[in-house]
Amino acid sequence: MRNLINNKAFNILCALLLALSVGMLAGCEQEGPAEEAGEEIDEAVEEAGDDMEEAAEEVEDEVDDATGGG
Repeated sequence: MRNLINNKAFNILCALLLALSVGMLAGCEQEGPAEEAGEEIDEAVEEAGDDMEEAAEEVEDEVDDATGGG
């Protein structure tokens, strides 16, 4: 094992693997147009869901007011 760690080829291989790992991580942070579009769709769906919840609460309040419940 000691000879392997001192081996120049092993050191070069480790440096290469480290460089590739860092490069892959850097590439993962960049968003492509499809990912950006997906995020915009997610936000739009979430906003629509929030609007529907608010509308349902308003209808419920109106029904409660009309029927004397509440």
